[in-house]
Amino acid sequence: MLRALLALLLTLTFTTAALAQEAAAPAAPGDPRAATGGATTLEDIMARQRGEKVDMSHRAQGNTGDGAAAIAAQLGTLGGASDSEVFRALRYGTADVTTSSRSPASEVLIQDRGMWWLEFRKGPLATYGAWLLGGTLIALALFYLLRGRIRIDGPKTGRTILRFTSFERFGHWLFAGSFLVLGVTGLIVLFGRMVLIPLLGPQAFSTMAVASKWVHNNVAWAFMVGLVIIIVNWTVHNIPNRHDLKWLAVGGGLFSKNVHPPAKKFNAGQKMIFWGCVVLGLSISASGLSLLFPFELPMFAKTFTLLNDIGAPGWVGLAPLPEQLAPHEEMQFSQLWHTIVAFIFMAMIFAHIYLGSVGMEGAFDAMGSGEVEEQWAREHHGLWVEEIKQKEAARAGTATSPAE
Repeated sequence: MLRALLALLLTLTFTTAALAQEAAAPAAPGDPRAATGGATTLEDIMARQRGEKVDMSHRAQGNTGDGAAAIAAQLGTLGGASDSEVFRALRYGTADVTTSSRSPASEVLIQDRGMWWLEFRKGPLATYGAWLLGGTLIALALFYLLRGRIRIDGPKTGRTILRFTSFERFGHWLFAGSFLVLGVTGLIVLFGRMVLIPLLGPQAFSTMAVASKWVHNNVAWAFMVGLVIIIVNWTVHNIPNRHDLKWLAVGGGLFSKNVHPPAKKFNAGQKMIFWGCVVLGLSISASGLSLLFPFELPMFAKTFTLLNDIGAPGWVGLAPLPEQLAPHEEMQFSQLWHTIVAFIFMAMIFAHIYLGSVGMEGAFDAMGSGEVEEQWAREHHGLWVEEIKQKEAARAGTATSPAE
């Protein structure tokens, strides 16, 4: 009896193997998969683990159809396709999917090419972003220890000059305040799983993450309004001029005492901050709008096409960029770009906050009360003070001329 059962088991095993060999996709002569009957090779598996691109067309083509037998008896297959075939059809987008949702790309249940985004987001993006922010804070701390606070060198006059109007300060604080909120909530969403869950637990982090996302999405509108206001207010004052070269030649006097290069309302350093805010602000707003309206504002396929047309990838030794992107890939590129720009933006703003607060005496008054000490203004914006005095003298002359 035991021998009969063993013989039956061996017969079923060899029969199943023969059927599987016959059902496998045929491999072309010379194909490395010929030895596996068309199945994935060990090299394919190792290449995927190394993050390399693997040609999976042998699985996507000819293996996602209705290849299984219909139900014939109690031991027949459960339907017209096996579980593995259904999975492959979903994975490669050949399945006939119907969903109750009518949102864009709702029929995509599995996005096979999304793992690179996940790995990059939780790996290099988070790691290098943290190093950038941490390194910036360390550099500013060292600068403070070596240079100390930048003081007003000359004697204070006790007189003040109006530097920024209330509307200018409103636009600045709307832009700056909303950016700080967006930065904090964005960091919570990105680093929460790694940092906050071990500290607070998953339930507390879940509540915080949902709140952060809601705040982030809604405060974004205030950020964009603030960006428009500062562009309208200050673009004309931030056009580069020859005095900026003198300012840059001596580092703006930031590294030496009693060095005060000429500058108008904004010096070269402030101009770099301004144009950085404009360029990065517009870029992060564009990617943010793409994320706020999923699948409706794709940008990267067209951008990659333009870059390929001018040969930009070849300038840095890269292959041409993909010009055909799935809807989810567009969203993933938008999310990555949004985060990369945010990290650069935050590092730049760290330096701006430092100089506008503890780094320089009298600097905060410009955006606090709007009035600055006249001696501070002469040392940091001497040409601007001369313009103000000339305008005051002209107004005074106009006012006294009728009496003459």
